[in-house]
Amino acid sequence: MSERSGLNPSRAIALVARREFLTQVQKKSFLVSNVIVLIAIIGGIVAASIFSGKDDESRSKVGLVGDQSLSAALVATGDAAGNPVEVTEIGDEQTARTQVEDGDLDVAVVPGSGGAVTAITKSEIDSSLRVVLDGAVAAEAQSAALAAQGVDAAQLAENTASAVVTVDAIDPPDPERGQRIALSTAVVVLLYMQILAFGMYVAMGVVEEKSSRVVELLLSTLRPLQLLWGKVIGIGAVGLAQLTVYGVVGVGAGVATGVLTLGGTAWGTLLGTLGWFVLGFAFFAVLYAATGSMVSRQEDVNSTAMPLTILIMAMFFAAFSAVQNPEGTLSNVLSWIPPFSAILMPLRIAAGVASATQIAATVVLMLIVTVAMSAIAARIYQRSILRMGKTVSWREALAR
Repeated sequence: MSERSGLNPSRAIALVARREFLTQVQKKSFLVSNVIVLIAIIGGIVAASIFSGKDDESRSKVGLVGDQSLSAALVATGDAAGNPVEVTEIGDEQTARTQVEDGDLDVAVVPGSGGAVTAITKSEIDSSLRVVLDGAVAAEAQSAALAAQGVDAAQLAENTASAVVTVDAIDPPDPERGQRIALSTAVVVLLYMQILAFGMYVAMGVVEEKSSRVVELLLSTLRPLQLLWGKVIGIGAVGLAQLTVYGVVGVGAGVATGVLTLGGTAWGTLLGTLGWFVLGFAFFAVLYAATGSMVSRQEDVNSTAMPLTILIMAMFFAAFSAVQNPEGTLSNVLSWIPPFSAILMPLRIAAGVASATQIAATVVLMLIVTVAMSAIAARIYQRSILRMGKTVSWREALAR
């Protein structure tokens, strides 16, 4: 039992944590900002779904004047070339020219003699569409020539259908690479913002209580470490809840709209991100609490916390540079070094390049270093929290 309050330590920490949690989540600014962010997340994903759907369904509009025998060849060649076309029958050349000029058609095709055709366009034909037109005209001319020689074009196509090239890639491209990069980027940005923002919340909360002398009243009933851990746990719980909501809404909207087809990977990445947020926040939060205890004015927090801010920014830039190459040497080496592993390991998990052994080993390393940092931060906090006036330097705080 605590000598000061009669509460056992865990109960005292829980009371402080509950107070910190409710103080944060009941702020109107907190609620409004989160609603705005969630609307932005859903809106962005829905917009991405709409625009990607339009891209997938877009077809070049081709008008075909007169004889429609070329229509099937145009459609088949366009599908094979990955540039699908929509063929529309046009009554005469003048109508075709008018529709091209008005932008209703990308190109109008007028068949001529001997298999030749004229392509009417407003300015110039897109190169990919030109490939489709040339291929379709050549295929139609070949079919006509074979028919003239008494060769059945359909039978010939059936007999030569097996003559294809099969690609056996030693290192095949990942068809889901784009989604993995998007997931990795989202993980890096969210962890950077959450750790930095909620770490500063801890520091500001500590110095606010110190500057208003509230801490003296609190420490008359609580031990310094109970107050420290209650604040860290309470504010951390807010950050974890916020990150969970962002992640669930983002992944859910992505899967529902079809933007994310990596459903299982996305949910697994979210769980990994939440776990690494807890580790990363714990590492920095106790240090931010220590920095808050070293100053007596809120305006002095930024300068005292600058080493921590620089370290978090270094982690962010290292992770961001590794998004395109998560298997690179930089990503692999830094992911083993706490606290860099707090951002780089979730990135590697999202990219699908982290082994179970590496994940387990880096978690253990992060826990060991976090415990060590917590001991140092707790000592600084206990020494500095009741010192008013002059800012305590890092050298003084760390001195034995």
